[in-house]
Amino acid sequence: MTTAQYFIDITGDVCPLTFVKTKLLIEKMPVGATATVRLKGAQPLDNVPRSVRAHGHEVVSLTPEDVQAAPDPRQPHILIVRKC
Repeated sequence: MTTAQYFIDITGDVCPLTFVKTKLLIEKMPVGATATVRLKGAQPLDNVPRSVRAHGHEVVSLTPEDVQAAPDPRQPHILIVRKC
């Protein structure tokens, strides 16, 4: 069985819209599917993964888009989530 892949870019959004848009995407996904969420900013980097977990889904990873750059919340990060 293969799982569908989903993507959303919320780098231009601010909280609470960042999680609202992520939640709407997750709701469309079948159980077991993964989504790639592109986000940036201190609040989204803290709030979105926490809220995903609080809603019962798995945070697979959260990494800077440019893995060679110094950690900086102002730079885009890639969040991978799995719907549970």
